[in-house]
Amino acid sequence: MTKIAILGAGSWGTALALVLLRSRRPHRVCLWARRPELAEALRSARVNADYLPGFDLPGELEVTSDLRVALEGAQIVLGVVPSEHARTICTQALPHLRPEMALVSATKGLDAPVPARISQVMCGVVGARFPARVAVISGPSFAREVARGDPTAVVVASEDPALATQIQEEFAGPAFRLYTNGDVAGVELGGAVKNVIAIAAGVCAGLGLGHNSMAALVTRGLAEITRLAVALGGRRETLGGLAGLGDLVLTCTGALSRNRSVGVALGQGKTLAEIQSGMRMVAEGVRTTAATLELARQHELEMPITEQMHAVLYQGRAPKDAIRELMERRQKNE
Repeated sequence: MTKIAILGAGSWGTALALVLLRSRRPHRVCLWARRPELAEALRSARVNADYLPGFDLPGELEVTSDLRVALEGAQIVLGVVPSEHARTICTQALPHLRPEMALVSATKGLDAPVPARISQVMCGVVGARFPARVAVISGPSFAREVARGDPTAVVVASEDPALATQIQEEFAGPAFRLYTNGDVAGVELGGAVKNVIAIAAGVCAGLGLGHNSMAALVTRGLAEITRLAVALGGRRETLGGLAGLGDLVLTCTGALSRNRSVGVALGQGKTLAEIQSGMRMVAEGVRTTAATLELARQHELEMPITEQMHAVLYQGRAPKDAIRELMERRQKNE
C-alpha cells in the first residue's frame, strides 16, 4: 500500500486527503499540520473546523505535526502549504526525504522575494542532497467542492512522463480526474497568476460592474498569463486548458474564491490591511502579484492588469483609477 504524506492541513490539503482515501487505489495517507494544536484538534474531533468544516475525516487518516513521522515510509510527498512557507517546510523536511520519493506540489503561488515557481524551490532545496523527482498538480478545484465529491478535473505535470502517469493513477477516483502534461512551467504559472486576475475580477464585482467588464478582464488576463508563461518556457496551448483558462474562469467567477473575495472588498472601499486582518486562510494572489510583476519586469513583458493590481494592493491606488488607467492605454491590435 502506497503511503502518501500531505504537508499542509489547510482546506486544500484536507480535501486532497479525502480524495486519496476515495481513490481507486488503496493508500495510507498521513496529513501533516504545521501547528501541533491543529493536529491534535483533527485527531480528536475528526473534522477540520478551522479550514474545511462540515466534512468528517475518516478514521484511517493519520494526522501528525511531526515531519519525521509524516515522511517515514512515504513514497509520495504532496506539498500543499502556502507559498510563503514552501521553502521553509521543504528545508525542514529535507533530512527525511529519500531519492526514490515523488515530490508533488499542489501550491498555487510563487516564491518571493526572488520569484520562483514552487517546483523550482523544491528542486533547489532537495538538489543539495539528490536530484528531485518532481510533479505539480493544478486546475479548477475549489477545496470544498472536491471534498464534497463534485466531479473535478485537474492537470498533473512533470518533465518525467512516467512520474506524471504514476501520480495520475494514484490520485484518480470516481470524482477526481487527472490529465498528464509535460509543461510544468505553464501549469504552475497558470495556477499562480490566475489569482492576480481573480483579485481584479473581484474588484470589478465590488464596484458593481457588469458582464462586459468581467469578460474583458478574463480574456485580457489570460493573455497576460500566457505571455508570461511562454516567456518562461511554457506552452501557449497549456494556458488554453484546465490549468490556464479553466482555473482562471473558476477563480474569477466562483463565490468560493478567496482571491476574488479580496478584490470584492477592495472594490467596496476596504484597505488590504483591513481585509487581511479578517481572513483565516491565505489569498495567494496578494503575494503573487508582486512576484508576477517582478518576473514581468525581468523579462520586459507588458502586464497592465498585474501592474494596476500591484498599484491598488501596495500603493494605495483607488480601484476606479486603476480601471481608468487600463481603459486609457494606447490603442493597439489584439
